[in-house]
Amino acid sequence: MSTMRTVKVDGEARYDICIGPGLLDEAGLFAHALRGKHALIVSDEHVAPLYAERVEATLRKARPALKIERFVLPPGEQEKTLARFCQCLDALATLGATRDAAVVALGGGVVGDLAGFAAACWMRGVDVVQVPTTLLAMVDSSVGGKTAVDLPAGKNLVGAFHPPRAVIADTTTLRTLPPRELRAGLAEVVKYGAIFEADFLTWLEANAASLLSGQDAVLAEAIARSCHYKAEVVSRDPYEHGERALLNFGHTFGHAIEAEQGYSGAGSDALNHGEAVAVGMVLAARLSAALGRAPATDAERLAHLLQRLGLPTTVPDGLEPDALLSRMRLDKKADAGGLRFILWDRAGQAKVVSGVPDEQVLAVLRAC
Repeated sequence: MSTMRTVKVDGEARYDICIGPGLLDEAGLFAHALRGKHALIVSDEHVAPLYAERVEATLRKARPALKIERFVLPPGEQEKTLARFCQCLDALATLGATRDAAVVALGGGVVGDLAGFAAACWMRGVDVVQVPTTLLAMVDSSVGGKTAVDLPAGKNLVGAFHPPRAVIADTTTLRTLPPRELRAGLAEVVKYGAIFEADFLTWLEANAASLLSGQDAVLAEAIARSCHYKAEVVSRDPYEHGERALLNFGHTFGHAIEAEQGYSGAGSDALNHGEAVAVGMVLAARLSAALGRAPATDAERLAHLLQRLGLPTTVPDGLEPDALLSRMRLDKKADAGGLRFILWDRAGQAKVVSGVPDEQVLAVLRAC
């Protein structure tokens, strides 16, 4: 446990983000997060064979009398649906889960979002323990309590804010992560430098090769710093009434790309979430430059870093700008005044901007 790092999330819902190797075996961490007699492990068909038995053994060590069941869904964003959500609720019913039960979300962002939403709704809210096994989930989706499922019309349109009781991020699980998924997580890491601290971008540029090779110490540093940035914002703005919206830098464009591609990124030629966000960040930076808000050189610096990390920076072939714009009008960040974008004044200084003309958005899409 000496190598474990802890990032504290303050505010209305206080919890710890524990980061380090071997944490799946730390019964004490899980015991602290469990309150009742029931636990449902939610995972997918890629992650469950690797880690579910190990987590179940740790849970039994933590609480010998615990009644445990598993709900395992197929992998992929296309499974983050209301139908799967209902199946997860059925699994809680079969378990006989009471108000002090815990849902243990073991996997990436899809599992964390769906399991968290089920926990938010079962008996009007039970505990969720986030156990992320992807870099993207460790630095973003497991932290902050955003839970949701997708609709054909758009991503994350049905959900709830439901903070976890704990986040337990075992960095050794990243060793089984496919290279594409590691790169996707790095897109969200880059996001924190883009919106909060240009010096972090400089650090990422200097450590790009080590991050890509999966060097443990460098990845742990990147995760801890990313979680620190997010924890500070979430503590001040838990329900996204203000500055938390900055965390969506690149996501308005990225979610539109994902929706237009039918959420088919996993195992296909379509972009996964991290890849779509990488493209979206470049588009947001170039839109900032086109509006005269930021230097064009900052946008190209961002694109170059993402390319070094093996991430795409252009809109996939076959996606029409008008269709993407229509998707963006359903984005959660849109309001009565129209589209809102997270743009920047320069690297490390982002802002929420309303009233961006459609023509400017279309021009940037057509040029990318």
